[in-house]
Amino acid sequence: MKLMQLQRTMARAVMQPLTASERMQRRAPSGGSMRRYAARFIKPNDRLTSFERLEIYNRQYWFRVLSSLYEDFPGLRVVLGARRFDAMAKAYLVANPSRSFTLRNLGSGLASWLKKNPNWAEESQALALDIARLEWADITAFDGKAGPALRQKDLANGADAKLKLRLQPYISLLSFRYPVDDLLLEVRKDDEDTDFASNAFTERQKRKRVRAVAKLKPAQIFLAVHRIDYSVYFRRLEPEEFAMLTALRDGKTLGAAVELGFRNSAVALEQRPAKVKEWFATWAALGWFCRPEAKRAPR
Repeated sequence: MKLMQLQRTMARAVMQPLTASERMQRRAPSGGSMRRYAARFIKPNDRLTSFERLEIYNRQYWFRVLSSLYEDFPGLRVVLGARRFDAMAKAYLVANPSRSFTLRNLGSGLASWLKKNPNWAEESQALALDIARLEWADITAFDGKAGPALRQKDLANGADAKLKLRLQPYISLLSFRYPVDDLLLEVRKDDEDTDFASNAFTERQKRKRVRAVAKLKPAQIFLAVHRIDYSVYFRRLEPEEFAMLTALRDGKTLGAAVELGFRNSAVALEQRPAKVKEWFATWAALGWFCRPEAKRAPR
């Protein structure tokens, strides 16, 4: 068996879901006997059969990827409840097995998959999508790529209306129907404060908060998820501020972004220049824009 074929044969077995008792399936991915399947490429030893040796990898794969989703999406886990989250995570991983060298990317498609499979969240679908998007943005902000930050001297001649500014790649701009930023922070605080003896009580408290948030009348909020010194922060944005940043992120010029930001805005015309100045001062202080790339001299 060639190396590539061996790797694919092994991967099909390892990624096959476990039984309800968390053991390896007796049927191979092809439908035949898993024992015969394992014997094709794994040798037994004096303690374990080929099936038992393969089962170790099969179980460890599932324990690890489920644990990773459990750690990365504590807010979604609270929204869905532990049992439903566990079942949902298994279904998601069957449809989206790990394809990356790092588990960091495991949940990258979770929000879009949930949107296509609303049965998992049912009446809490909107809240579940909001919290899943926020938690993925949190992961992106923590270790996403960053470019050299824009400096004041990079704009020595002032900000031209035709200027295009690049937003740092690790920043996510998101709109939500619920205050999921507050909810996620509460969930994390509970996790930090919880000891083993109070787990059941704390889970009940979390579910009460989720139900309270779900009963709120939806009210749109705008959020920037960013980082400072390797710590992630959530910053709420005004609607006009959000629209301007989104336009800049999408490649619009500064002039076009300002125009889009204040389109249909209730902010008085005379107040807008001060608003823009205040926002840009904040964004620059936070290092949200990348420094323009130096133009190469002609040869």
